[in-house]
Amino acid sequence: MEKQLTQTELDERIAILRRFRTLLEQQRSKFQEYLNVLEMQESKISMEDADALIAHSELESQIVQSIGSLQKVIMPMQELYQSSQAARYNPQEALPINQIQKDLERLQSQVLEQNEKNRNLLKTHISQLKEQMLKMKNPYKNRQSVYGENGNVGSRVYINA
Repeated sequence: MEKQLTQTELDERIAILRRFRTLLEQQRSKFQEYLNVLEMQESKISMEDADALIAHSELESQIVQSIGSLQKVIMPMQELYQSSQAARYNPQEALPINQIQKDLERLQSQVLEQNEKNRNLLKTHISQLKEQMLKMKNPYKNRQSVYGENGNVGSRVYINA
């Protein structure tokens, strides 16, 4: 036997549903923004633009923090959503939530793939730079003094006063 809900309980559940959907939409937009940053970062890695890479890394960390804080809010809201069975009382609003959650899962997998791709690009670029550094010859490597020619350094100084 199912009990009848009062209007306030129904309104509360609808408010939970709407707030949950809004949070999921915000998270989806943040993941999309993060994916765009990762794609731009990939091109900057290829172009070897160090300043842009640093800027993208800072932007990336800000977006990740934002996603983390949204996730902290979404988890309790999702539990509240599931415990109140808000979807049962307003099914037309529950459908977009399921779609948003699917989009989020897809975006998360794309972000992980792009992140892995960028990481591999950076690893190969760093290894190439290390090889270049090892191949470089230092002309001052075996000299006692940088200022002396062929290691010859004077031992007497004549001062006429």
